[in-house]
Amino acid sequence: MQRIKFGWSRSAKRPAMRRMARTFMAGAIGAAMLLQPVAGNLTWTASAASKTSSASATASPQLLLLGESPVTSGAVRRTYDFIPAQGEANGKTRVHVIAIDMTNPYVSLNAMTGGSTLPGKTAVGTMVKESGAVAGVNADYFDMSSSQAVPFGFQITSGELLKTARKLDGMYMFGITSSRLPVIDRFTMQGSVVAANGAKFELSGVNEAAYWKQDGSASHANALYMYTSSWTAAERPGNSGTTPTEALVQDGIVVQVSDKAALPVQPPENGYILRGHGQAAQFILDNLQPGMPVTATYFIKSETSGMTYSANDWSMMIGGHTILVDGGAPAAFSRSVSSLSPNADRARTAIGYSQDKKTVYLVTVEKSGSSAGATLSELQQILVMLGVWRGINLDGGGSTTMIARPLGEFETQLAHATEDGGSGTYQRPVVNGIGVYTSAPQGKLLGISISGKQVLFIGEQAEYALKAYDEYYNPLDPAGMSAAWSLDKPELGKLTGNVLQPARAGTGTLTVKSGSISDKLALEVIGEKQIVRMTIAASQTELAPGASIRVPVSVELADGRKLSVPAASVKWEFRGFEGTAKDGVINIHAVKEGVKTGYAIARYDGYSALLTLTAGSSQQLFEDFENVKFAITPSSVPSEVTAGTGFVSGLPGRETSTALRLQYDFSTSAEDRTKAAYAMFNGQGVALPGQPTRLSVEVYGDASGHMVRAMITDAAGKDHLVDLAKSLNWHGWKTLTADLTAYPLVYPVKLKSLYVASPKEGQADRPAYGEVYFDDIVLHYPAASGEQKSSTVVLAIGSRQAKVGGQPVTLDVAPFAKDGVTYLPLRFVADQLGGSTDWDAQTKKVTVLRGDRLLELRFGQETIIVNGERKSAPAQPYAEKGRTLVPIRLVSEQLGLRVDWNKENNTVTIQ
Repeated sequence: MQRIKFGWSRSAKRPAMRRMARTFMAGAIGAAMLLQPVAGNLTWTASAASKTSSASATASPQLLLLGESPVTSGAVRRTYDFIPAQGEANGKTRVHVIAIDMTNPYVSLNAMTGGSTLPGKTAVGTMVKESGAVAGVNADYFDMSSSQAVPFGFQITSGELLKTARKLDGMYMFGITSSRLPVIDRFTMQGSVVAANGAKFELSGVNEAAYWKQDGSASHANALYMYTSSWTAAERPGNSGTTPTEALVQDGIVVQVSDKAALPVQPPENGYILRGHGQAAQFILDNLQPGMPVTATYFIKSETSGMTYSANDWSMMIGGHTILVDGGAPAAFSRSVSSLSPNADRARTAIGYSQDKKTVYLVTVEKSGSSAGATLSELQQILVMLGVWRGINLDGGGSTTMIARPLGEFETQLAHATEDGGSGTYQRPVVNGIGVYTSAPQGKLLGISISGKQVLFIGEQAEYALKAYDEYYNPLDPAGMSAAWSLDKPELGKLTGNVLQPARAGTGTLTVKSGSISDKLALEVIGEKQIVRMTIAASQTELAPGASIRVPVSVELADGRKLSVPAASVKWEFRGFEGTAKDGVINIHAVKEGVKTGYAIARYDGYSALLTLTAGSSQQLFEDFENVKFAITPSSVPSEVTAGTGFVSGLPGRETSTALRLQYDFSTSAEDRTKAAYAMFNGQGVALPGQPTRLSVEVYGDASGHMVRAMITDAAGKDHLVDLAKSLNWHGWKTLTADLTAYPLVYPVKLKSLYVASPKEGQADRPAYGEVYFDDIVLHYPAASGEQKSSTVVLAIGSRQAKVGGQPVTLDVAPFAKDGVTYLPLRFVADQLGGSTDWDAQTKKVTVLRGDRLLELRFGQETIIVNGERKSAPAQPYAEKGRTLVPIRLVSEQLGLRVDWNKENNTVTIQ
C-alpha cells in the first residue's frame, strides 16, 4: 500500500488452502507400508525437575508410545500413555502429538482464525474444515467473558498481520519465519503514525479489543489504535470505557474524521481506521485533516534479542502463555500461572520444536474417562521426554482440541475426547488455532487402511471400509480395489465379508488384504467383567398400553470409559406387561390385569439394569413460572459474587412461555474458591409433595461450562447439592433430570434453590458472567409397590424354627454362621421378604427382584450388581445339599431392609 510502511499488505491475497481433490490412479501397486502400533518408552531424564521433592525419590515417569500414523507427507500423529512417577496422585494420561517435519516441502503450518474475521470464535474442527487443513489444535488465550473475543498475542496468517499482541509481561509467541524456521520468543509491537506536518504519535496496537492493562489502566485510554478490514465488529472496540475520535484513511490519505463518535463505516480493504482517545484524539484533530497524507509504520521487536522484524518476515505467528521448556529442560514460568490451575490435572495444549528446529510438535493432553489429565509441571516433563527443545503453553482445559485426518480418510475428525464434562465431543469455540496443511501432489498408491469401530459390543453389527493412500499419505479413492477380510480369532464373532458381528468378549485383530498390501486393526469386544455400572436413560416411566419409551443404555467401565451400548446388543426381559424392544425403543402392547408396577430388565452379557414403570401418571408439573406463588430472590457465595433473578418471556423455542432468569457475575469476587449464584425459593425452600425420586427441569444453557444444580433441604435440615449438569456446554433448551434416590434424603423435602456453580478448578477457563433460564420443574414419583408387604422375620442361628409376622414357620435348613456371616436359603429370603428370585444354573447367578431393586449375585465373585451398579460383596453365595445359600445381611440390606442382630439369644430380625 502507498504511504503505509507496515511490512505487510492489506491487498495481499491469502492462499486458498483448500484440500486438493484426490482421485485414484490406476496402475501397479507399489511397495506396501503396514502401520502397526509400536512399543517403546521414554524415561524422565535426570536433568528434568520433578513435580514434588518426594517424587524425585521414586521411580521416574514414563512416556509409552502406543502407536503412530501419518497424517500427510511430513506430519505424523503419535499417541502415548504418560505414567507419572510413583507416589504422584493422578493416574496415567493419554498424550496426543502431531510431529511436523519442517524440512518436508509439502507440509506447512499456519494460523487459523476463529471465524472469518475479528473478533470471532469457532470450533477448531470448523477452522480446520473451512481452511482446508488436514489437522489442527487450538492456540491462543482469550477473554471468555468478552463479547469481542480476540487473541491475546500476535496473529499472523500467511504473512499477513491480523492482530498485534497485548502488553503483557512474560508472554511468549510461536512463529514460523518466511524461511520455515520455528521460533519461540517474546515479541512486542513498536509503531507510530506520522502526519504530513511531521507530528508523530505512538501506535498502541492493531485490531485490539478493550482490556485492563497490568498497571490497572484501560487499554484504550490516551491511546491510538488501528483497525483494518479484518475487524468487522460495529464497535472499535466495545466496552472500552472511552469515547472515540476516529480518522478514516484510504490509500494513505485521510478521508474523514469524527470527533467523540465512531465513524459509521467499516475499515476498508485499501485502508484503515485510526481510533484515538484523550491525547491520541487530540493528535487526530490537530494533525489529520481530510485530504492530508499520513504514514503509519510499525515493526515487531524481540524482547530478548532486540531484533526487529516486519510482518512479512513471518509466514505465521500465534500467541501463547508461559514458556515451559527451554534448552531441553523445564523452564521457570515466565508469567503467573495461577489462572491455569497449575497443580490440577487438566487437559492441556502446548507447542514446541526440536533443538535442530527441524521438527515442530503439536501436543495435547487428554482428560476424559481413564485419561487423568496433567499438571503444568507434568506437561513440562512430557514435552522434555518428547524431545522438545523449546516449548510454550497454549490455551488448555475445555479449549484443548485436536483435529486430525485419519490415514486414508478424506475428512478430518476429533482426535480425542474433549474436557467438556459430558460426552467428550463438544468443542469449545476459540479465537484461533494452528493448522497443518499439505501441498503434496497426487501420488502413486502406497498402502491401504481399515476404517471402522475398534471398540465393539456383543451382538452388534460393525461394517468396515477399505481406505487407500498414496506415497504422500494423502487419501485415494479405493473404488475397484479387491479386498479380502479375516479375523485372527474366529471365536470372537462372525465375519461376513467386511461385516463383523461379535459373539463373545475379548480382543482380536481384523486384517484386510488387497493384492500384496494389507492392514490390521486391533479390536476389543466389551464384556461383563469390565462393567462397573449400567444405566437406562428412559424418556418416561409410565406403564400404559400403547406407550413407546426410548431406553438408551450406557455402561461405565472399570477403566473410566463411558460407552453407549448399541440397541442390538441389549436383551430385554419384561415383567408385568407384554411388549417388544426394537432400535432402543420399548413398545408396551398390554399390561397384565391388576398390575400397577412393571419392570423392564436390560441385560448385556449377563450384566443387568432395572427400569421400573408405574401405571397411571408418575410425574407432576411442580412449577412453570407462569404465576409463581412464592418469592424468588438472588443469593451468592461468596457474597461478593453478583447474582440477579427475574422473569422473561419470548425466548427462542419457548416464545409463549415465561421462564426464570438467573444472571451471574463471578468476576466481582477475587477469592480463589468455588463460586455460585442462586435463585432462592421462598428463602428456606418450597415443599415438594410426596416422595419424588427424580426431578427434571428445562434449562436454557449459555455454553459457559459452569455447573447447574438444585439444592434440596430434607426433613433433618440437611442441604443436599443435586447435580443437574456437570457442564453447561450447550446453547438453547435442554431437559435435565436428577435422580434423587442417589442422595440420602429424609422426607418430606423442600426445593431450596436452582443455581449455577463455578468450581475452583478451571475457573479461569470459563466466562466470568452470563445468564441461564429455567422452566417447567417436573417431579417424578416411584412405582407403587405391587408386591406383598414383607412381615418382620425373626430367625435363630442353628434353629429351623422362625417367626414371620409373629407366626411360627419351620425352615428346611436352619440359619447358620460361617466366618462371621449368617446364611439362609435363598428361596425363603425371597418368599418372606416380598420379592421374587431366579437361579441361572449355567452362569451360577442368583437374581432377586423386590420393589424397585434388582440384585444379582454370582458364585465365586466378590462383587454384586444392585440396580446396574457393581458393588463389593464381603460374602458370597454358595451351594449346600442342593440349596442356594445367601448372606442374609448383604441381601436384605441391599433390598432396602434393616437387619438387627441380638447376640444374647443368637437371633436375627429382618424388617
